Amino acid sequence: MNITPYTTPFKSPDILLSPSGRKGTYNCLGVDCPFVFQHQSRFFMLHVGFDGEGYQTALAVSDDLLHWSHYANVLERQAGRAWNSANAAGIWLLRKEDTLNEVPELLKYDGKYWMLYHSYPGKGYEEGAAEMSFATCEDDDLLHWTKMDSPVFSWKDGASWERGGLYKGAVFRQAGRFYMLYNAKNATQWPWIEQTGLACSDDLMHWTRLADHPVLEVRPGKWDSLFVSDPYPVYDNGRWICFYFGNDSAHAQEGIAWSYDLMHWERNDDPIIPHGPKGSHDEWHAHKPCVVRHDGTLYHFYTGVRPVRPDDVVAALQHHEFRAIYVATDRNPSI
Repeated sequence: MNITPYTTPFKSPDILLSPSGRKGTYNCLGVDCPFVFQHQSRFFMLHVGFDGEGYQTALAVSDDLLHWSHYANVLERQAGRAWNSANAAGIWLLRKEDTLNEVPELLKYDGKYWMLYHSYPGKGYEEGAAEMSFATCEDDDLLHWTKMDSPVFSWKDGASWERGGLYKGAVFRQAGRFYMLYNAKNATQWPWIEQTGLACSDDLMHWTRLADHPVLEVRPGKWDSLFVSDPYPVYDNGRWICFYFGNDSAHAQEGIAWSYDLMHWERNDDPIIPHGPKGSHDEWHAHKPCVVRHDGTLYHFYTGVRPVRPDDVVAALQHHEFRAIYVATDRNPSI
């Protein structure tokens, strides 16, 4: 497959969303996992923030896809002993269309908007094996979300390659059914391997795995030898395109795969967004894809990670990395 129409070689150095560096805020230490959509004539970005204790979820808003401001916190921690009391990481919203023709709009299913989120059971950075559920919202202002009481998708029902917990799930429709590409890890303690599986559902509540093995597996000796993670699928030109990130323990980088049946995938040999050189905003990692097209331009949103610098807002907190959200496009901004 010719991957050129899906590449975005022009990285912007501008930060779209940044950690706050302020204790007590949801994004004190980092922001992650962009998911961009349009709603009521504006652009929104679902994303998660890390504050040292766990993940919480917020929305940012924009009029041009390049300049973003905080809109609202939408999934926060709730004190207690529930399975989701320590974390609430919103990772996907149900879309009206799953094509790459335009920035997606949200689908109201059963009178509600649907957000897939995952939660780790312990406080800290991804402590324990995460499970997934949905939060729903009936209001068009997208401010009031209700989390379901129990997981709808768990590693406990999966094979050994999922026993370390679940990460991102991407939910989409085909032929009247819902499908989910999701990635999971095989252990809770490093080192582990992350790979991507496939499940389906008729009602979003009950999910069936379509294979007991990953449909996108790691490739030994390559740049995605340890992780094949964070699937972002779109349907384009008669096939499914899946953007993802790979990791070889040194760097995370963005890749692309394609399939006609969701079960059998081919992949490009090399990353389509590599990590940057020393001193760049994505020196360590360029990962967590969200890819949309608007007015003829392809936007590839991702999380860039580099070593912390003395003047960073997180430096005073003795944090070791600077994790923020950036974008790459298919058009040279200087032309």
